[in-house]
Amino acid sequence: MTKAATADDGSALLSWQSRQRRVVTVYVPLLIFVFILLFPFYWMTITTFKPNAELYDYKNFNPFWVAAPTLANVKKLLFETSYPHWLFTTMLVAVCSTVLSLVSSVLAAYAIQRLRFKGSAYVGLAIYIAYLVPPSILFIPLATMVFQLGLFDSPMALILTYPTFLIPFCTWLLIGYFKSIPYELEECALIDGATRLQILRQITLPLAVPGLISAGIFSFTLSWNEFIYALAFISSSENKTVPVAILTELVQGDVYQWGALMAGSLLGSLPVAIFYSFFVDYYVSSLTGAVKE
Repeated sequence: MTKAATADDGSALLSWQSRQRRVVTVYVPLLIFVFILLFPFYWMTITTFKPNAELYDYKNFNPFWVAAPTLANVKKLLFETSYPHWLFTTMLVAVCSTVLSLVSSVLAAYAIQRLRFKGSAYVGLAIYIAYLVPPSILFIPLATMVFQLGLFDSPMALILTYPTFLIPFCTWLLIGYFKSIPYELEECALIDGATRLQILRQITLPLAVPGLISAGIFSFTLSWNEFIYALAFISSSENKTVPVAILTELVQGDVYQWGALMAGSLLGSLPVAIFYSFFVDYYVSSLTGAVKE
């Protein structure tokens, strides 16, 4: 009986230790991570619906809650500024640059992975290294080209410059995903007389949809949030993108319109969040497929 009781106590202690260890090593870090991740969105939301009296009076109002919600900040943002046009410009630039980057990346990744020419591995590595070059270095020569082509202060300047940092990473990502597609399928098609473009369009791309979605999400997100190029290449208020416009147009000297700023940030983050929510499964599966190789 004593041995059995000791064994039961030992099992209970081990179980208790395992449960405690799981709480400390899994649940507590997860809660901290979720809090850090979601708190900025919570702060933007409550600030958006706070009147100015609550924004600047923390002695009488709780800074983490809204006592009297108002839509004045949203109304000011949408009807007293050019925010709808900024949003449209940002969407246009993000979609066009994403499509352009995906088309170029698919052709480059397929050529590097499937055509097997001499030095293809080094070409893929060089493309990825190009992604590591900071935009703060590239925007100076790019600005010279934009001026010479007469594209300054137009959305086309951003559409043509964003692929300089989108294509390298998307190409590297698609190279890893194309590796996971069996080459035997393409060999059978080659034997049947199919061309490389037919194989790419009818066999490879349908199987690489998760990888394409992952690259598209990456490109769309970076294009939507990009700041340096948009600040350097766009000067007029009506052509600015959301990240630049809410900072340069809603900050006047030392006056920060916090309610409108947070409303613009919140509304500007919604398209990306919605985009992710629809394709998150494909995004995870594509990254898994690329990492496996």
